[in-house]
This record gives sequence, C-alpha cells and structure tokens, in this order.
Amino acid sequence: MIHTNVLHPWHGVPCGDHAPRIVNAIIEIPQGSRCKYEIDKPSGLLKLDRVIFSSFYYPINYGFIPQTYGGDKDPLDILVITSLPVQPLTLMDAKVIGVMQMVDGGDPDDKIIAVAATDPGMNHYNNIEELPKHFFDELRHFFEEYKKLENKTVVVEEFGDKAKALSIIEEAIRFYKDTFVK
Repeated sequence: MIHTNVLHPWHGVPCGDHAPRIVNAIIEIPQGSRCKYEIDKPSGLLKLDRVIFSSFYYPINYGFIPQTYGGDKDPLDILVITSLPVQPLTLMDAKVIGVMQMVDGGDPDDKIIAVAATDPGMNHYNNIEELPKHFFDELRHFFEEYKKLENKTVVVEEFGDKAKALSIIEEAIRFYKDTFVK
C-alpha cells in the first residue's frame, strides 16, 4: 500500500526557487467566478467563503503565494493574468510584474500582480507599465465595488511597480519565517 502525505497548500508548498521574481501561486478563484473561495487555514481544504453578493465576476485569477504572511495575517494575495481561467488549487509559476495596494475594511491588503510564466499569450509582459490602462480601471472598479452590497468598503490606493512588489514579497517571506518557522 502506498502512503502519501498531502501537503497543506499554504505551509507545505514553498514560495518558489526563484522568489521573489517568479513565485509559486496557488489559485483559489478562477477568472470569471462569482464564488469567493479561500484556503481554510486549519485544514488546507478549499472553502467556499461566500458567493459574491453583487453581479460581479472576478476579472482575474486570484490566489496566494505559499509560505508568505501579509500584514492582514493571511498569505500574500496574488492576481495572475492568464489567457484562460485557471482551476482552483492549481499550482503555477507566476512572474511578478507589480502590485495593487488597497485598504480593505481599514486594513492594508496588497495584491501582487503577475502573469503566468508558462502562458505564451501573457508571459511576454515583464512590467506593470506594459499593461493597458483599461486593465487597471477594471481591477480598481471590481475591487472597489464588489463588496458594496455587503456594506463593506474597499479603497484601491495605487498600483506599484515591480520593485515595490518584490519588496512586499520579500517582507512577507520574512514575516512568514519569523511567525511560523521555529
């Protein structure tokens, strides 16, 4: 009989051999979904947190970088641009190109922006400045509006460049090690 150990997606998967430039991303929510999935911290299973109250759909694949810990006491969020939606719990290489800095319910909540390193339709992007203006307008609109029917406020403060994103990832890796690795 073969025995395998199933790794916890947050704690059992490394952040990536080439972090912070190319990181492992674990997708929780596929582009086009109205379901807000998230990793259940105790079990590592994918949990349906809620169905979005509004008629909005996630405009981008949404997930996290394993073995990171953000200021919001969650794994660091990552938005991964692909040419097609990606299934939940997919592990993928993501090339970091920038960051969306926002405040969610009064707490800072950075979202790293990346492209799928193995998607030939997207992996030619290297910096956030190369993306079309409408991409930023759509992301800002989604994140500022999708929680309004829950009477929650989200403010997108700014989009930062790759250097800012790399610094945030490095800090989240250090914070994870300081918090969880003894």
